[in-house]
Amino acid sequence: MLDKLKGSAKNNKDTPPDLRKNDDKESSDVGGKIKDLVGKMSGNKGNDKVAPSGSDKPDKKMPRPMPKPRIKPKAPPKTKPTETKPRLRTSPPPKKPRGGGGFGRKIPEDDQRTIIGAAVIGIVLILVFSLGYYFIIYAPYQETLNSAKATKLAEVDAYFKGPLAVDPQRESILARINSGATPEEVLAVDVLGPATKSWRTYQQTQIETKKDPFNRIMVVYSTDQTNASDVANQKNVMMKVDDAQKFVAQNDASVLANMEIQTPDTVAVPIIVSRLQAAGGLISVGNMVDVYLNAAPESTNASNNTTTTESSNTPKISGATVLAILRAKDSGTITADIRNTQTYTYNANTSILETTKSSSTDIEQLLRAAAAGGFDKSETQALLQNYGIKLSDYERASNLGELDVQYLVLLEVPREDVLFLIQNMDNIMLTVPTNQAPDWMVTELKNIYGVN
Repeated sequence: MLDKLKGSAKNNKDTPPDLRKNDDKESSDVGGKIKDLVGKMSGNKGNDKVAPSGSDKPDKKMPRPMPKPRIKPKAPPKTKPTETKPRLRTSPPPKKPRGGGGFGRKIPEDDQRTIIGAAVIGIVLILVFSLGYYFIIYAPYQETLNSAKATKLAEVDAYFKGPLAVDPQRESILARINSGATPEEVLAVDVLGPATKSWRTYQQTQIETKKDPFNRIMVVYSTDQTNASDVANQKNVMMKVDDAQKFVAQNDASVLANMEIQTPDTVAVPIIVSRLQAAGGLISVGNMVDVYLNAAPESTNASNNTTTTESSNTPKISGATVLAILRAKDSGTITADIRNTQTYTYNANTSILETTKSSSTDIEQLLRAAAAGGFDKSETQALLQNYGIKLSDYERASNLGELDVQYLVLLEVPREDVLFLIQNMDNIMLTVPTNQAPDWMVTELKNIYGVN
């Protein structure tokens, strides 16, 4: 087949063709044809240098160009340890817009108005929400917090005052109140507990230092805490030391902070009162009584000339001691007869048996005779011991007594109350508190309530 392509004139089939000969024109032409065919099929438009058809000479081998010398890159200069390498820019710098156009030039006028309107509406909404949050949530919350702090601060001022105004507990409580972040945290601060502890310690010390030789103290308190400094509202109570210690131990700062313990300065004041005013005449020496005003004092308003009556639910004098009580002289005149008559009748015979007991005594004259030495003192004293008290006790047991009798009572009261007692002698009322009741009253109360 190759022979046919070559067009060789040789018909000897046994002789193979010599493919190493380059000077064969036919083989050279065939190779060029094949190359042209391959170039057309591969799309080569003649870039490859192929020998023209019919050329007797084979393609010349293109000379290989000399390689260019490689330039060795210079090593970067060594930097000091303290120097930092320059940071390479990883992205090209942004290109400036051409023409230098601004906001107004890029966005149309209608769009600008829309954006500005939306911005204004957004700002207005932000202001509305901010004001709503402030007035609806923040301001009421702050008002509640400030109200809670004001309440607690007022409580501190009410309990930590006077001698406890510089108590260390006060500063600690104030710091906790001021640092409270919520109303609940502020209201949870305990003021009464620490104040009660401090006041009990202070008042117990005052009892020991202010007691008098008779082991008593005087408690001064005010009935109007809003105006405690007003002398007209101050009351005095005489108490034994034991009773005062129990009183302090059983009360908290709300009571202990509003009272003052003083050394008693008392005066014995004699007053003449009716039996009704003298606690029914059933009091004896040593009893403690409270003094109330039966008729409230009247005060005149100068602006309209009207008279108003002041009333009080507290005693004017508390814990006054009965030093002596004298019954009027008329109660000492005794003229009494006891007759027991029995009559027996038998067969028209009548027998009468009569027993008579009589007593006619003037206790006042008997006392005078005893004082003058006319009677045996020991016998007289045994007969007349506590005559008035015994008489009142008999009257109480019999439910029958002399109600229009008068009593002279010697009361021990604080010096500040002497003038009041003298000026209002006709309008006062002596009462006996049950917690300091006399023996007969204690016995009756136990029998009534079934206490053994």
